[in-house]
Amino acid sequence: MQNTPLINYYTGTLMADISLEKLVDYVTRAVKRHPWHGISPTQGNDASFATVNAFIEIVPSDTVKYEIDKESGYLSIDRPHKLSNMMPCLYGFVPQTFCDEHVAAKSRSVLGNTSIVGDGDPLDICVLTERQITHGDILVQAHVIGGFRMLDGGEADDKIIAVLKDDHVFGGFTDVKELPESVVSRLRHYFLTYKEIPNGTSKPKVEITHTYGRAEAMEVCKLAFKDYQAKYGVAELKN
Repeated sequence: MQNTPLINYYTGTLMADISLEKLVDYVTRAVKRHPWHGISPTQGNDASFATVNAFIEIVPSDTVKYEIDKESGYLSIDRPHKLSNMMPCLYGFVPQTFCDEHVAAKSRSVLGNTSIVGDGDPLDICVLTERQITHGDILVQAHVIGGFRMLDGGEADDKIIAVLKDDHVFGGFTDVKELPESVVSRLRHYFLTYKEIPNGTSKPKVEITHTYGRAEAMEVCKLAFKDYQAKYGVAELKN
């Protein structure tokens, strides 16, 4: 195959004559991957979902709610926090997950509520760490230990709870039931109140019906990956 000249666009000089395959590889590595679509949900494509990749959108010091722009992959400002409560953990989503029919069916089955639908977003994840991480837009590895079954306006909006890999304080926890109750209560309180409007006449229709353990959290991750496969198409992970 004919070689293609590669230009250094900073200097305008010819770098080398390379094959088209190498040029495609170079460009692919040079361009930032989309955090939702371009990154595997697990390390080594592990289908167990015991340890996942988590793209962090928000850290505890943020005073506004950042959210991924689904089209571009950039972080955008969703809304300023209206109350003084702050995100108590690292917060983001698991790449290549989608909360749709499989995730909603799980909630419908557990709760006996046939009207529940998926929220149409990536699967949310809370990552606990003792360390102060000063900004989002980063990728971390986290061990799944549990989750909240949360409904937001009748939509399934599960929150996976995980611990930062190798974290000195939280890294040894393997199930949410091992966490201090104060940590779980703080997470629960945040999600039940963060959408409230000061002096508002009505409360948001958010409820957490269950706190579930590691095994069910891994199952929810697998269901969200199946929903992503059904929506966007992606190769199977390895067992």
